[in-house]
Amino acid sequence: MHPFAYTRPATLSDVLALLDKHGGEACLLAGGTDLVVELRNRSRRPSIVIDIKQVKELAPTIGETERGLRIGATVVMADIEKDSRIRRHFPALVEAAATVGSIQIRNRATLTGNICHASPAADTAPALLVYGAEVNVASVRGTRRVTLDQFFVGPGKTVLKRGELVTSIDLPLADNRRAATFTRLTRRRGVDLATINLCCKVEAGGRTTFAYGAVGPRPFLATDDSGMLADPRASDAAKDEILRRLLTKATPISDVRGSREYRRAMLLVMSRRALRTAIDRLQDDRFPSPSTGGQDDRFPSPSGGGKGGGA
Repeated sequence: MHPFAYTRPATLSDVLALLDKHGGEACLLAGGTDLVVELRNRSRRPSIVIDIKQVKELAPTIGETERGLRIGATVVMADIEKDSRIRRHFPALVEAAATVGSIQIRNRATLTGNICHASPAADTAPALLVYGAEVNVASVRGTRRVTLDQFFVGPGKTVLKRGELVTSIDLPLADNRRAATFTRLTRRRGVDLATINLCCKVEAGGRTTFAYGAVGPRPFLATDDSGMLADPRASDAAKDEILRRLLTKATPISDVRGSREYRRAMLLVMSRRALRTAIDRLQDDRFPSPSTGGQDDRFPSPSGGGKGGGA
């Protein structure tokens, strides 16, 4: 392991000052499930590692805003799975978080770290994309908000500039009834990177949104506004024509997890299955509709609270 300095600041302002000073020579440590591996194999050689787990402003909390939920920078995957508000309003994100590594990993890996690592196969990215997630970014120069679709640039690359870090992720509540599902394909059951992953969301108004991972340099969105995909009475042939058009954005490669041809073939199969599941969930009477009541109706108090353990 390459030698580096280690610091554990207590305030966000101290973190931002360190990032501004050291720039690309600094690495942030939250969960560490990716960083520790990179340090051990020397693919990353920072001069300083900044541990943010004790920063008060970055506490592992899932809070409520006027528009939806705000997930703090150190919230781990296990907290995503347990939070009743996320389970109610963003169930596909729960499905995605449950696939990340082992239970030991999910108790350490943070949601923010998963997107900042910017792997094309990041399992939480498709669900966050279809739910319209926004990323809150801070630096000594101020703050800004970026849609997740704009956040990813390429493999391992995001729009973050020198001295910036992600402080939280916002998930807006839906204005109309919707249903979504997440699915993935791997070489084996258990802990493995996705050969393909995707999320499908169907809205009561007829709009259908897909997000795909592991089939391009970055996760991407594809949307159908015709209403055809969301129509349970539409023919499979008509739907396949639209799905093939949406999938032209995919640029899969061949690697140890699957060939380009296999990925292309399975993309259509998995998209069909996810679409059927999302339509079935939308028609299920048990699926909740958006509330028109006050905040207490929109966000029932979670059992066990919304604050997570360590990160």
